[in-house]
Amino acid sequence: MARPEVLDRIKEAEQEADEIIAEAEEERDDRITEARREAEEIRENAREEASELKEDRLADAREEISAEVEELLAEGEAEREKLHNRAEDREEEVVEDVLDLFTEAVHAQT
Repeated sequence: MARPEVLDRIKEAEQEADEIIAEAEEERDDRITEARREAEEIRENAREEASELKEDRLADAREEISAEVEELLAEGEAEREKLHNRAEDREEEVVEDVLDLFTEAVHAQT
């Protein structure tokens, strides 16, 4: 092979190598871009899932608190009713005691 042909073939091989390198770099850049896009999508999905989980936990906590409030109110109402009943039960006794004290006070003055 003549020297000019060898040089032409070398130039062609170099040009072909440059094209392969350029294609590989372009493919690398495309893959990096796609990986970044996928990573952002994964992060966004994770944010959404975390937000949903937070909302679910808050809803559960609100329900639990509401149930506890209802329970405490029911207990308070039962205690109030019990105290009211005890007061009603003792009302007659207290009236009698007051009347006795009043009667004694009147007799003591006469």
